[in-house]
Amino acid sequence: MKLVKIDKSIYEDYKIDVIFDAYKWDPQVGDVNTVSEYVLLITEEKAASLKRDAENLTKETHMIQEAMLKNLNFSKEVGLSKKMKKYFMKQTKYNRDKNVSLMRYDFHPTTKGFRISEVNSDVPGGLAEATILGHIAKKYLGYGEVKYDIAEILYDSFIKINPELKAVSFVHATSYSDDRQVMQYIGDYFESKGIKSFYNDPTALTFKDETPFLGKERIDGIFRFYPLEWYENLPRKYKWHHYFHTNAISCNHPVNLLSQSKRIPVIWNKLDIDLTTWKSLLPHTVDPKVFFKDESLRKTHILKPNLGRVGEGVMIDGVISKVDKEGIMKAAKKFPLNWVAQEKFESVPLEVDGKLYHLCIGVFTVKDKCAGFYGRISTKPRIDEHAVDIPILVVKGDL
Repeated sequence: MKLVKIDKSIYEDYKIDVIFDAYKWDPQVGDVNTVSEYVLLITEEKAASLKRDAENLTKETHMIQEAMLKNLNFSKEVGLSKKMKKYFMKQTKYNRDKNVSLMRYDFHPTTKGFRISEVNSDVPGGLAEATILGHIAKKYLGYGEVKYDIAEILYDSFIKINPELKAVSFVHATSYSDDRQVMQYIGDYFESKGIKSFYNDPTALTFKDETPFLGKERIDGIFRFYPLEWYENLPRKYKWHHYFHTNAISCNHPVNLLSQSKRIPVIWNKLDIDLTTWKSLLPHTVDPKVFFKDESLRKTHILKPNLGRVGEGVMIDGVISKVDKEGIMKAAKKFPLNWVAQEKFESVPLEVDGKLYHLCIGVFTVKDKCAGFYGRISTKPRIDEHAVDIPILVVKGDL
């Protein structure tokens, strides 16, 4: 793998293209520019290896979801609320083949090879970055390939299930531009294929006999970019439990939340399924109660929020402040079901221009096939909301 720099003389043009053509409407977090001046190059061999691992992980993740759905006695151990458990217990008509599953596995180069930190199986982001960003980078660099078009793959998956697809609702938190840009990217592609795309919050849909409507418009597909656990904060009058039982194609169906929990490894051995790939790639994971009782684990493991996203709340010494660390420790002791302890891996940074950058490669799968690569880099080992998005290009031969 190698980081190459976009020439300074054309970087501003590149950034403008990224903002307007790659749906990167939020190019900064605070004072931090999140449009990298670098491009990540990976070999065809490495791309094939990541593809293979992600597809094997997806097969196992589907088994986790189905095993959890059959035995919801484990729901408390993985941090699901009683309300969620109740809705999942009524989930009797779920058919994976009638829905589109979109996931992202986060891979990190470590001293022990590539390891994953988690799967984002509920509402993974970075979709435009996985496709359009690479095409723009290729234009400016003049070489490299983008292996997948995730919007095309998603569209084809919907159409394969329902060739008569006419209207899709893109459900998201409408007050956030960074959520809208994800939806707009996929929605624009669907529109280009003649599909009506609607952008709305989760309360806008109504359901009649399991069929969703937006006003008088019948909706054939739901693309959800609104975390399922957030639905619990909605007023009861919106009856969001209908999302569990709709006959429209869902991406993602609520069942995908059953593998989003970072506490799943705590109950792996109780599920009685083969998780060889997960166990080989995910660092050792335990309940915080075990972490606090074992002094040796407190030296080798870090704490992570169970349903955290974008690296928020991850306790890594030397990366967060003493105050933040104390706050995380206190929260994990008081509410252990909201946290997990995971063995800390030693990230191997990439060096360029005399600087070190830690890397995360998000590998997308749609259904059970690889669908794209999404890169982020950071000067710190924790890849969080301040990390910088980078395009990933695949090249032939050695680097």
